[in-house]
Amino acid sequence: MNRKLWIALGVIALVIFWGVGVRNGLATSDQEVKGSWANVQSAYQRRADLIPNLVKTVQGVANFEKSTLTDVIQARASATQMKLDAKDLSPENMQKYQAAQSSLGGALSRLMVVAENYPQLKATENFSELQAQLEGTENRIKEERDRFNESVKSYNSKVVTFPNNLIASFSGFAEKGFFEAEAGAAKAPEVNFDEKK
Repeated sequence: MNRKLWIALGVIALVIFWGVGVRNGLATSDQEVKGSWANVQSAYQRRADLIPNLVKTVQGVANFEKSTLTDVIQARASATQMKLDAKDLSPENMQKYQAAQSSLGGALSRLMVVAENYPQLKATENFSELQAQLEGTENRIKEERDRFNESVKSYNSKVVTFPNNLIASFSGFAEKGFFEAEAGAAKAPEVNFDEKK
C-alpha cells in the first residue's frame, strides 16, 4: 500500500510540475508579445512626433494646400488618441488601432504627393531631412509589426495546442490579434504617368 501511495504522489507531483512549466512558458510568451507591442507603439510614436516638424516646414511654403495639412493634423490627432493596452490585443481592437494608424499613413502619403508639386519645398533641407526620417520610421514600423506578429504567432500556438490549451484556458490566457494587411492591399496600385488635368 505504501508503494502505491508513493507512485500516486509522484504522478501528481509530475503533473503539477508540468502544469507550472506550461503556465510559466505561457507567461513568458505573453511578456514577449507585450514587449513587441511596446516596440510597435514606440515606432508609431516616433512617426507622430515627426509630423509637427514636417507640418511646420511645409506651412512655410506659400500657397500650400491647407486641406492636406489639415488632414494630416487631424489624422495624427486621431491616431495618437487611439490607445491600445497590451492586455487588450484582441483581433477587434487590433483592427481599430490599425485603422487609425492607416488613416495617418494615408494622410502622410497625400502630403508627400502634393509636396512633389513644390520644388522650393523639396529643395528645403529641413523637408528633405524630415522626409528621410519619415521613410526610415515607416521601415521601422514595418519591422516592429513583423516582429510583433512573430511573437503573437508563437504565443497563440502555445495557447491553442493540446494539452497547453487546458492550462491556458484555466489560467486566463487567450489568443491575441495580429497586424493584418489593409483591405485591398493585395491588389497592386495602378501607376499612371498621363498628366491629364
